[in-house]
Amino acid sequence: MTTEAVIQINYTPRILVVDDEVRIREACRVVLEDCGYGVSLAATGATGLELIRDHHFDIILLDLMMPELSGFEVLAQVKALHPDTVVIVITGYATLEHSVDAMKKGAFDFIPKPFTPEHLRITIAKAIDYTRTLRDIADTRSRLRTLVNRISDGVMCTNHEHRVALANPAFLRMIGCAAESVIGNGVDDFLDISRIREMIQESLDMNDSQPTELTEEISVNGHGQSDERILSARCAPFRDRSGRNIGVITVLHDITALKKMDRMKSEFVSMVSHEIRSPMNSVLMQIQVILDGLAGELTEKQRDILTRAHLKIENLARMTTELLDLARIESGLITLEREPVAMADVIRDQVAFHFPLAASASIEMVVDIPETLPLVLANRRNMEEVLSNLITNAIKYSTGGGRIMIDAAIVNDYLRIQVKDTGMGISAEDQQWIFQRFYRVKDETTRHITGTGLGLAIVKSILESHQGRIKIESQQGEGSTFSVFLPILTS
Repeated sequence: MTTEAVIQINYTPRILVVDDEVRIREACRVVLEDCGYGVSLAATGATGLELIRDHHFDIILLDLMMPELSGFEVLAQVKALHPDTVVIVITGYATLEHSVDAMKKGAFDFIPKPFTPEHLRITIAKAIDYTRTLRDIADTRSRLRTLVNRISDGVMCTNHEHRVALANPAFLRMIGCAAESVIGNGVDDFLDISRIREMIQESLDMNDSQPTELTEEISVNGHGQSDERILSARCAPFRDRSGRNIGVITVLHDITALKKMDRMKSEFVSMVSHEIRSPMNSVLMQIQVILDGLAGELTEKQRDILTRAHLKIENLARMTTELLDLARIESGLITLEREPVAMADVIRDQVAFHFPLAASASIEMVVDIPETLPLVLANRRNMEEVLSNLITNAIKYSTGGGRIMIDAAIVNDYLRIQVKDTGMGISAEDQQWIFQRFYRVKDETTRHITGTGLGLAIVKSILESHQGRIKIESQQGEGSTFSVFLPILTS
């Protein structure tokens, strides 16, 4: 048995009977106590009001026609004191006018005199179901309000007129609003962050075919805060039964600390990489001098050791360069260096550059792209880096006699570029990790392939900074297809 069921079983409704006729009061008491209800009696409206002020009753049976204080006057005061109390009026004048008038003033139902015990039981049972429903709704709303007010994320709910139905303290704090409550206010009255207001309107304007929510990182300066704060804002519309947007839920998450930590991490990696790159390049040059025989003759064993050392340091130097590139991408600097780029030219240039390497490995390269492709707003060097990484990986992880196919097409508002190979493929388990830094697929077939594990992480970061994305489809032993999506530059 659930807790909720136990609560309902143990709950005993309290009923007050207010009637100036002793016979009616006693008859109601006998019937209702026999049903297990707690019953109190009042002979006048004034006595009934005294009891109501001292105690809360779930249901009141109220005679309309009483001397001194009428049932209508008592009804008005009951609704003012306890609006959730259910009032059932008793009238000896079984006229439609009195009943309708009482219902308009807030009565739940009416019982005309004379009435049978069965009629009374049915009416009270219906009222109890109603009070339980009201209590469940009130409890649910109370739990929801407590939950929303306690969570650390900011939550605001607005209707189709941009008026606030709910806003928790965390939301008001994040936007720098000092008001204790903004319920009923328009968002323009207190929300100074224009981008959030725009997102709320954009969410209201969404139709069923569009994304279910908008997500954006917003930098907040001022607004009652001493330092710059970065908020992750999410807006989602909610709909009625007919599918119409009737409001928007806005959730704010303060990611300032995470962003600062990421920035510090990137700055540290950048500093370390920069400091060790120059010494490693010097060591590489000196080893190359020795290998070239400029420092004297070498034995075969010495040459073999130095050659392997040279390769290892070369890989380290490449890793520091890629780490610097990754730090630069994640710092957002490349977003300042964009221009319209003809990706057809970039693809052909990269294919031509990597063709000798593919040919030396007996790998065929096939290109299938239109003469012209739509322009994309991008950093050209970064686009070259994306394609270079994907083509190089396709070559490295393909065996002799394999094939690499590169094609491009327009998909919705995106330019899709695919690099497909017939190589080793990637297991489903490895696919979820390959875009992480330093992750490399390690098995018997790949252990001889050198690399830093940063190439695909760089590709993903570059694409995300250009509002693009990358997708992989692969099956072990049957090759891989990497699909790059870039938003087309609109005029």
